[in-house]
Amino acid sequence: MTTTTITERPPGAFTKRYLSLSAGLIALSTLVAFEYLAVATAMPIVARELDGMALYGLAFSGAMAASVFATVLGGRWSDLRGPVAPLWTGIVGFVAGLLVAGFAQNITIFLAGRVLQGLGAGLFLVTMYVLVARVYPSVLHPQVFSALAAAWVIPSMVGPVLTGVITDYVGWRWVFLGVSVLTLPASYVLARGLVGQPIVGGQATGSAGLGRRLVWATVTAAGAALMQYGSGHANGLVVLLIGAALLAVALPQLLPKGTLVALRGLPAVVALRGVVAAAFVAAEVLVPLMLIEDRGLSPSLAGLALTGSALAWSFASWLQGRGWVKRPFALRGGAAFVTAGIVLIALVAQDILPIGAAFVVWIVAGFGMGMLYPTLSVLTLELSAEGEQGQNSSSLQVGESVFTVVVVAITGALFTMVGSGYLVSFAVAALFGVVGILIARRSYA
Repeated sequence: MTTTTITERPPGAFTKRYLSLSAGLIALSTLVAFEYLAVATAMPIVARELDGMALYGLAFSGAMAASVFATVLGGRWSDLRGPVAPLWTGIVGFVAGLLVAGFAQNITIFLAGRVLQGLGAGLFLVTMYVLVARVYPSVLHPQVFSALAAAWVIPSMVGPVLTGVITDYVGWRWVFLGVSVLTLPASYVLARGLVGQPIVGGQATGSAGLGRRLVWATVTAAGAALMQYGSGHANGLVVLLIGAALLAVALPQLLPKGTLVALRGLPAVVALRGVVAAAFVAAEVLVPLMLIEDRGLSPSLAGLALTGSALAWSFASWLQGRGWVKRPFALRGGAAFVTAGIVLIALVAQDILPIGAAFVVWIVAGFGMGMLYPTLSVLTLELSAEGEQGQNSSSLQVGESVFTVVVVAITGALFTMVGSGYLVSFAVAALFGVVGILIARRSYA
């Protein structure tokens, strides 16, 4: 007599057991993403009203620097004490920052609010990874991370338009205050979802090295902020180089050993996320500029290229979450699609391809990011030992943030020096994409 063993598949990420938790995480991620993207649209009005044009760049670099610091802190805190406390601390900090910015009467208070937002968002986003690792079974990780990736894509489609409407008809303050209000019900849903979940506490022992990591995080944040600031100013080359020097010393201390040479396993995963995300963002910031300034399209029409890319990103993430894209193809193919999109958009910029092709080729790049992004999140947790999920997740996010700042700074500086240097800027971005293709094979067994 033959006995058949049936392995019961765990309930999906959106069935009753996990529905409130998944909905809360997605809602809060969407709000963080919306705020991240909305600031760029609202800042010209904010700076004019608060007489802060001279400190314009600090609204972005300050929040980014705070986020890098919080990401390192939150990752290790989660490993040592579990993800719940840093998760709620991050949410409270994010809301506090929104309120401070929304009620600010001068640019100094506004910038303080932006720093609080960066600290809160950094804590929330990294501890969210640890929460996924501790609550959801590993078979559901692709589904969860695909949904969280989509949570960032949707605001990129509607965020700028919605922000513009709010700023024009209600006032820029409600870009911040409105999100703070919406965070309350999202947090309630998350709290309901956490009830009864078997969340394991801290699994790491001892806090040795935490202080040292926070020092390196501070230096890394300062270096990234200096590079971001220097690339946006005509005489900022010295500042940019100082920032690069700080990063060369500090960043390797926060990443898995061997990341900068893409050693097989986790170092290659972190490196791949960093170089491909950096290539994509560095190219995407030039796409609307090229379409509007050089090709004469309206802002709304040019924005359709980014909307198509965002939809493709979301669709590819959905396919990946359903398990319909095999991991090797998701990694190598994803990097290849991003690189191909950058090369083809460069041909549009050079009038080799017609303007209509821009809307198609940038969809290709977005589809590649959608395959790659959630796959690397899943791999990071798979390759992390117990008690290291937080630290490794923070490395993944810090690497992505800093690599992106560096490549955007380089391409931005080259664009300014060459003078409408689309070809050289897109070429640099594509080069990083090629590096991603080469190291993709090292990211999986």
